[in-house]
Amino acid sequence: MDASTTMGFISIIPPLVAIILSFWTKNTVISLTIACLIGTLMAGQGLLGLPTLLKESLGTTSFSWVMLLNTFIAIIVAYFQKTGAIQSFSMKIHDRNLSRKGAQLMAWVLGMFVYFSDSFSPLFVGTTMRSITDKVKISREKLAYIADSTSAPVSVLVPITGWAAYLSGLAVGIGTIVTEEDGAKLFLRAVPFNFYAIIAVIFVGLIGSGIIKDFGPMKKAEKRAEEEGKVLRDGAVPLIGKELTEMEAYDGFQPRVFLNFILPVLLIIAIALGTYITMGSAKTMEAFLFVILFMTISMLIQGIPFKEVIDTMTQGIKGAVPAIMLLALAYSINALSRDMGTANYIVSLCEGFLSAQLLPVIIFLISAVMAFATGSSWGTFAICMPIALPLAFAYSDGALTTLVCACFAAVAGGGVFGDHCSPVSDTTVLSSTGAASDHIDHVQTQLPYALTCGIIAAILYLIVGFVAG
Repeated sequence: MDASTTMGFISIIPPLVAIILSFWTKNTVISLTIACLIGTLMAGQGLLGLPTLLKESLGTTSFSWVMLLNTFIAIIVAYFQKTGAIQSFSMKIHDRNLSRKGAQLMAWVLGMFVYFSDSFSPLFVGTTMRSITDKVKISREKLAYIADSTSAPVSVLVPITGWAAYLSGLAVGIGTIVTEEDGAKLFLRAVPFNFYAIIAVIFVGLIGSGIIKDFGPMKKAEKRAEEEGKVLRDGAVPLIGKELTEMEAYDGFQPRVFLNFILPVLLIIAIALGTYITMGSAKTMEAFLFVILFMTISMLIQGIPFKEVIDTMTQGIKGAVPAIMLLALAYSINALSRDMGTANYIVSLCEGFLSAQLLPVIIFLISAVMAFATGSSWGTFAICMPIALPLAFAYSDGALTTLVCACFAAVAGGGVFGDHCSPVSDTTVLSSTGAASDHIDHVQTQLPYALTCGIIAAILYLIVGFVAG
């Protein structure tokens, strides 16, 4: 099926089934499996369609990258725990007797600090802050929300990330955007109009500081954690293997926070930023692989036996399996949606409503719905940007106006908004993994906050459209 065709209404049934079943059964793996099976049958692929879908979806560079990255991060987390680095770091924070407000704000700042990777950020924040937030009785749902809302929303605002390079690249060749430099300039000009990302990040700070009180399912989760001491609800299934959550430090080992925790993190950041500046692409996965090698040698030199180091690595890999299973099925449903033309169908439904004044808000909403249904913000960018920018330039008589910048930002913000709400999004999965939260509990508690930010962003795009259109 080519990029302009769609199977019509049928194309939205598999992602709808996946989302509805996820909320109903609270078992995302089963829900995604059923949705994939229904989708392949509806697409006329027969009973062998599902294994073929899995084979083709998972045998890609994209999935291999996210799978390896998730595995490498899990190994490093296991190393952090075996060396006692996380426990020691947490104890230093514990000694400061942080309040619930202080712990939430620290997680917020930490998430913004690790801005270069939306994949690493939620895992790092969740893993680092989990014991700290548990101590002050903050729910795992709240930690997952903070980690999620300081990952992609931050990455999409910073001009020296892979997100910026990707979005800028999609704009090249459209209208007056001729070179990569033109695309980068457009990205910078569009940042103030990326309303959802800006509001989402600020909203976390307002919630964490108590200026805005918790509401909806999150209020219930926080009340349970604070009054009953239950950071997870009864019956919750944390999206992380016990190999990581219950790992103890090596007996008799002297924890060295800088060598075994701070230095590895600094190396990851330095390599990612350094390769971005010198090569134009942040080699994040390579940075993690380098740090694994560095920590393996470091642990051996510090006296941890070789067998213990290898066992720790194995435990880390095992701990990553629940998230990798979910990511594999999420990639499969995304591929199925692409093949059935789900995104094209959503776009076709809205073509009749377009006007210069309504263009930014409609583009924002289309991008959000598309990303929510497919669980892919980057896939949404790839489909919507070639549609949104030519329309914006057409209404602007070919000039790079405020309307063009707003439409560029609407694609970026809408994709992040929909991805933020979707239970089949990889960043949502990684946030549940890092915080060791039940995945559907994370989605349900975060949804009202994301919708609040999304509604405010939509109103602002409506205003910009009428001012600039």
